[in-house]
Amino acid sequence: MIVTRFAPSPTGYLHVGGARTALFNWLYARRAGGKFILRIEDTDLKRNTPTAMQQVIDDLRWLGIDWDEGPEVGGPNGPYLQSQRRDIYDRYIRQLLDEGKAYYCFETTEELGALREEAAGGKQGFAYQRPEVFATHDEAEQARAEGRPVTVRLKVQQEEVTVVNDVVRGEVCFGPGEVGDFIILKSDGFPTYHFAVVVDDELMGVTHVIRGQEHLMNTPAHQALQKALGFRIPVYAHMSVTVSETGGKLSKRERPKALRTAIGASEEIDVQQLAAAGGIDIEMFNAFVMGKLTPDMPAIDAMAEYLGVHLPEINVVDFFRSGYLPETMVNFLALLGWNPGDDREVMTREEVVAAFDISRMAKSNSLFDRKKLLSFNTEHIRIIGHEKLSVHLRRYLEVVGSPVAAADDEMLMRLVRINEGARTLADIDAKCRFLFVANNAVGYDPKAVQKILLKADGLAVLKEVRERLAALETLTPESIETVLRSLAEEKQIGLGKVAQPLRVAICGTTVSPPIFDSVELLGLDNTLDRIDIALKRFAE
Repeated sequence: MIVTRFAPSPTGYLHVGGARTALFNWLYARRAGGKFILRIEDTDLKRNTPTAMQQVIDDLRWLGIDWDEGPEVGGPNGPYLQSQRRDIYDRYIRQLLDEGKAYYCFETTEELGALREEAAGGKQGFAYQRPEVFATHDEAEQARAEGRPVTVRLKVQQEEVTVVNDVVRGEVCFGPGEVGDFIILKSDGFPTYHFAVVVDDELMGVTHVIRGQEHLMNTPAHQALQKALGFRIPVYAHMSVTVSETGGKLSKRERPKALRTAIGASEEIDVQQLAAAGGIDIEMFNAFVMGKLTPDMPAIDAMAEYLGVHLPEINVVDFFRSGYLPETMVNFLALLGWNPGDDREVMTREEVVAAFDISRMAKSNSLFDRKKLLSFNTEHIRIIGHEKLSVHLRRYLEVVGSPVAAADDEMLMRLVRINEGARTLADIDAKCRFLFVANNAVGYDPKAVQKILLKADGLAVLKEVRERLAALETLTPESIETVLRSLAEEKQIGLGKVAQPLRVAICGTTVSPPIFDSVELLGLDNTLDRIDIALKRFAE
């Protein structure tokens, strides 16, 4: 059976690059009728963030990526958090030490730094010098008692060529000595990433490892461990790099960087209030601005919202909050470094699963084209069906805290139907918010007011529209359309010259669902009230 896995570290939210890795592993397992495992690599205690693991789980579920084993699901190979597997790792560390395939080291960070500087001064690459005699277990315990850091390194065979057989890149050779003796157990008692991933992949029966190209350089070390432990070597497939439109690699640092730039460009900021908006103290805020640390992502988002700054979407949750559909993200991410073998682009999740084949993964970099993503989203909104779209819209509105979330199911379905052509769920939200605010709380776009109401006879037309609407006995989209069209014909002007003043008066902007539906949904009393408010306010 084919078994794949996704093993994120909870040091931040799920980046779209990580989501692509999860997706490719999930697609391959589902296409082959195999098993997909979720494992959390949380041994880097200093860098773990409190909200990251749950957000990763929530984001995967939103994308529709389910797992057969892992957190919240369980399975025969748990625990699925590496921090809970220390006894397992210790057993294999002990095995390597007893067999003379690994050894203790006692150097401090400062001592290792000095050795690196010495190598750099001699224009040589740093390589750890293996001791002639390995320290005993008792000597390691004595060093710990004295407060010295105790680590364990793997004794790597330096005479052999390491060959990595990669599905995407073919045969990749690493010469003798390219991989030095590397640490497999840190001084805090936790295994390094390299050691834990090899042990877990073996014990969980992982047959195929699909991961980012940057991990290709780690593979010789992993194969050295697999050989030392007598483990299988799984099939490797290293995915191409996804680059942004500026040419650089998509980075999770883009959002904090954009916020720092916005803070630096703002002339007047109450830093105390901004820090409070992010839920951090002023000391952490200053360290963030200086680039010394990055708070947890909710703090970044809260400060950006306080400043009214739009940060670039990088993490999966960012795209959710911008109103993208999970079907869109799966479709778009799947085509970054893979193709179905024909000309298809817009595809359903089922179609992607049925077509997925790792032999069609590309070596060349893939472009994260945001315009194409938006185009995909527009198409998926069109084809997904009103019922499913209303479910997505409901969840979106609730999470972003939109007043439109107050709509009942019937109203929500109506809003979906009258917003044909929407590009994102955020578009639908923005167009419909006017229906869920008080009449005296409508926010007017100054440009719309100036262009539509205060130019020519906009207010005069609006006054006539009010009189015609007030005389209606029944309010339906059809009766409203008849009133507006007849007024336009009488005045020998385009329908827009009649409809737009009405739209600005009731919505505050020139963008809304169809005006006939908008008036009917708002109701006659509210419509007339808003027209009166606009006439009074802008006539003055």
